Amino acid sequence: MGSGVVGAATGEGFLKAGHDVTFVDINEVRVRELRDRGWDARTAIDLAGEPESLIFLTLPTPNDGHRYDLSAFTAGTAAVGRAIAGASAKHIVVVRSTVPPGTTEGLVKTTLEENSGMVANEGFGLASNPEFLRAVSAAEDFANPWMTIIASRDPRNVERLRAVLSPFGGELRTFTDPAEAEFIKCAHNIFNATKISFWNEMWLVAQKLGLDLDPIAATVARSAEGSINPEYGIRGGAPYGGVCLPKDTQGFLGFADTVGVDMPLLSAVVEVNDRLAAIVEHEVEQAAHAAAGDLREQSRATGERKSA
Repeated sequence: MGSGVVGAATGEGFLKAGHDVTFVDINEVRVRELRDRGWDARTAIDLAGEPESLIFLTLPTPNDGHRYDLSAFTAGTAAVGRAIAGASAKHIVVVRSTVPPGTTEGLVKTTLEENSGMVANEGFGLASNPEFLRAVSAAEDFANPWMTIIASRDPRNVERLRAVLSPFGGELRTFTDPAEAEFIKCAHNIFNATKISFWNEMWLVAQKLGLDLDPIAATVARSAEGSINPEYGIRGGAPYGGVCLPKDTQGFLGFADTVGVDMPLLSAVVEVNDRLAAIVEHEVEQAAHAAAGDLREQSRATGERKSA
């Protein structure tokens, strides 16, 4: 469902692996293009008489300001729900589009159930399988994935998807909560955007100093533990500590100011960790007060026993 860059690359990959694939898109020009390639492409989904299938939602979810525009995604999901209502086989609906965490078991589940009259994971399966495709190499990325994520409350859906996707290779991880898979995809893209932004900010400072950032960045990519250790810094829930990180984030902010460069990303790094430090300090204080209260209670109880 949805045959743009992601949908076409996904369908083409399955075709080359020997699966039967139907492409669905409301754009008639797009459908004609796909048919010209010799593919089964249609403007509407019809599941009457179709065997048990996997239905991948690869519908557009563009941003509208600071939110996802899910109007096209919702309309396509509703169409799938209506098609499921007339189906004799049990199909599995797989959310592949990038969506906010909670969408699969929220909007998608509700929309499918309302339009099909069935219950998720009873009348039809429901799962998440976010894509990690780059626009310039989508077909190659699908055929040679470095990471595949599958999530569903029903282990039968997970195993069905595992059987179809594992032959493509790459690391495969499974989850029971679709929101985890959705969060992974969002965080994946945002992390990439943040890394790009970090080096763009550093480039501005390097320009002011007359330095070539390329060899500097290439060296840091090999020297910084955050670059070479995948586990570094991902625990979450506590600020950075030690001497170096607080000192250099604060100090470099001041240095950048002296050369006339504003660093909003680095400022945000400091702000986030200062906020976490305050939260952790508050939690520690609460725990200390609770422990002191427990000790006082134990001491009082011991005194009462001795008096008796």
